Amino acid sequence: MRTTAKLGFRFRLIAIGTCAAALVATTAQAQQSADEIRLAEEQAMKTAVATIAPSVVRIETFGGLERVGEQAIAAGPTTGTVVSEDGFVLSSAFNFIQQPSSILVSLPSGKRAAAEIVARDNSRMLVLLKVNTEEKLPVPEFVDPQEMIVGQWSLAVGRTFDPQRPNMSVGILSALDRIWGKAIQTDARVSPSNYGGPLIDIRGRVLGILVPMSPQGGDGAHGQPAEVAGAEWYDSGIGFAVPVVGLLTHLEKLKQGESLQPGLLGVRLKGNNLYADPAEIAVSQANSPAYEAGLRAKDVILAANDRAIDRQAQLKHALGPLYAGDVVKLTVKRGDQQLDFDVTLTDHIDPYEHPWLGLLPMRGPVPEAGGVPVRYLFPESPAIEAGVKPGDVITAVAGEAVADRAALIERLVTQSRDEPVQLTIRRGEETKPIELKLATLSAETPGELPPAVPELPAVEDEQPKTGLIDIKIPEEKNDCVAFVPENYRADLPHGLVVWIHPAGGYKRETLEGRWKVHAERDHFIVLAPQSADPARWTPTEVDFLRKTIEATLDRYNIDRSRVMVHGYQAGAAMAYLLAFTQPELVRGLAVVDSAVPRLAPVPDNDPINRLMIYSVAPTGSKAAPLIEKTVERLREMKFPVEAKTIDGDSRDLSSSELGDLLRWFDSLDRL
Repeated sequence: MRTTAKLGFRFRLIAIGTCAAALVATTAQAQQSADEIRLAEEQAMKTAVATIAPSVVRIETFGGLERVGEQAIAAGPTTGTVVSEDGFVLSSAFNFIQQPSSILVSLPSGKRAAAEIVARDNSRMLVLLKVNTEEKLPVPEFVDPQEMIVGQWSLAVGRTFDPQRPNMSVGILSALDRIWGKAIQTDARVSPSNYGGPLIDIRGRVLGILVPMSPQGGDGAHGQPAEVAGAEWYDSGIGFAVPVVGLLTHLEKLKQGESLQPGLLGVRLKGNNLYADPAEIAVSQANSPAYEAGLRAKDVILAANDRAIDRQAQLKHALGPLYAGDVVKLTVKRGDQQLDFDVTLTDHIDPYEHPWLGLLPMRGPVPEAGGVPVRYLFPESPAIEAGVKPGDVITAVAGEAVADRAALIERLVTQSRDEPVQLTIRRGEETKPIELKLATLSAETPGELPPAVPELPAVEDEQPKTGLIDIKIPEEKNDCVAFVPENYRADLPHGLVVWIHPAGGYKRETLEGRWKVHAERDHFIVLAPQSADPARWTPTEVDFLRKTIEATLDRYNIDRSRVMVHGYQAGAAMAYLLAFTQPELVRGLAVVDSAVPRLAPVPDNDPINRLMIYSVAPTGSKAAPLIEKTVERLREMKFPVEAKTIDGDSRDLSSSELGDLLRWFDSLDRL
């Protein structure tokens, strides 16, 4: 028995040893296999870079600007990619934002040759260079986007550090159809060291040209030029490249010196949620490609180039890659009909001009029969010349009934400025038609105004607390206080003045004294947010300002057509930034002693989110010349601007001057 047990134990030891040896051998083989795969991949990458290397050229620029906007321009070599053997090279527009006076390109032979920019792709932020050389340049192979697969190897190649050897960063192709269909995405390191160079696959074929782009598809952060948009994503694992295959069809046009521009349609869609709202046209802008092709307000776009469109984002994605001059086939639903339109996109659309009847509406309860009662008529306005009188009620536009002011505006923005508009008004018991021609919205300050609200019955329900009220934003350290007038009533929409203090802060107790009489007379609330550092505002605090407005809108009955941001000097600069970045919230912008700051990107004049501007320049202010230029620029963009000057050096408004501003504010709901 003892001998048998010993034999069994020995056999078990032998079996365990054999298994262990087999496991060690298998592990060694797996390790050897993994090492071989790594070596094979490394060799494949080296071969890929060697394949593309002759087509990757080093570019040196000389002279030009040292700073563009807020972006300091660093000197140093950049990269380009050969696209034609006769000396044409593509590169990123970022590499030439300083507007260099001369450009040199190092050729595969080692020679350096002068080059010049012959054309630009202003949609994808590329430039085409022509190199002055007789040397034939090697053209790489370009990959059709249809062949690209998310997850495949991608190598970002540049030639900046060593003129003899390209620099390389390894990653994968992480997404297709980014930046509204213009780019592909990689997690390889993309930075100025390879902007303009190729993103290649494991075989050395070009997937795209590396460029900085913003994931939002807009201009650079805080109003930086479009050429640097996305540069803030430097080495972040989010990099972009523009596929070249689609661009090659436009190469001859670029060679001839004709730049490519983004294709514009000329419509404003209804709603603000790109990812949920359907592509219903709110405004088809006069003289735009859409209008001339026959598209009209209330049309719902169902397809673009036979690509189904259910949401606004899908339309933006379908139009994003297209250039001016391209034709897009749009299928729309109009009532019970389905219609097709061929629209030729353009590179420029005139700024939108808001229509104007020249009147102020009454506020308060809507008449039982509907319509918009007239409070006041501006002198020499279309309405007064057509015979409209205070007390009249506008009930229809072009035969379509209007229930209230919002419905009237919706009808007016769809009307052509070139044709007369038919209004129906109710005057007492009489209903009569009136014909007039719309003018362009004026920002003029009206004279003395009659009351905007009729006598209302006393309120029996309990009303919210009035006086100075703290507005708390839990996630923010900033303080904010609101002044709610004693006669506030929850059944009456009130205006909202967002007062942004200048450097140095303000004393809470002075708020009521400056605003009380005006707020009670004109029925508005004053919101006074405070900067985290009383001495200064920072651009990032615009998000805090937005939250305070949204909190006030949630808590009180606010007339969304009468929300104004107002500030002096640093407060005015912040007011510009808030109004320009939050168009869905702000309808009036009142600034004293401030031009548009460099960090505030001026948007297009929005047909839906109307913004009126009141600019005051002290005659002795150092900023006065810049303020004048700001007003000129805003008017060129067709913003309605009331420009005022006041005597003296830099100062805020006096009591009487504040009264003038608030009379203008009281007319923000003009039609």
